[in-house]
Amino acid sequence: MAKRIKVAADLSTEEKIKEAARKVFQQKGYAATRTRDIAEEAGLNLALLNYYFRSKEKLFELVMVEKMQKLFGVIAVILYDTENTLETKVELMVTNYIDMLLEHPDLPIFVLSEIRNNPGRFPGNLPLGDLMRNSRFATQLREKRPDLHPMQLIFSILGMVVFPFIGGPVFEGAGLVDKPTFARLMEERKKLIPVWVKAMLESG
Repeated sequence: MAKRIKVAADLSTEEKIKEAARKVFQQKGYAATRTRDIAEEAGLNLALLNYYFRSKEKLFELVMVEKMQKLFGVIAVILYDTENTLETKVELMVTNYIDMLLEHPDLPIFVLSEIRNNPGRFPGNLPLGDLMRNSRFATQLREKRPDLHPMQLIFSILGMVVFPFIGGPVFEGAGLVDKPTFARLMEERKKLIPVWVKAMLESG
């Protein structure tokens, strides 16, 4: 019983530290964050944080991998799906991505800024190359448009989905949209983007 309680306490403390790290890294970025900041956010002393995680680098790697998996993991299952058509996959990709970003609107800015500022810490264990080259989605696209590199379509879809969330604060600050309007526009894009992608695929 005592052992189970200790394991539960360890897991609780680790998760508390990781949650604090997520928050502080998101607010300050990697360079400006100190391990002391994370310990204070978690309500723990620095020695205890160092007991669970030996360095800021290790914590950042955990947080970054989580966020990269969240950002790119949305499309992984869809790209490897062998049942749906190319058009259906585009619809699912767009809908799932927009839903995820509406829930985590700061995610793209955090990931992109940290990749730019710390390219050496970009997680190397995400199979993005295999995902884009060898998925069923890539095969379907090559069959439909052999003249079109699969990354062109991925770039276009991600650009149309992700950019509004990167530019959203600027548009809101300029008084062009408010949060309810932005959310409504994103719901409309779930229908519009697949139409635009279909036109792109049929234009060749």
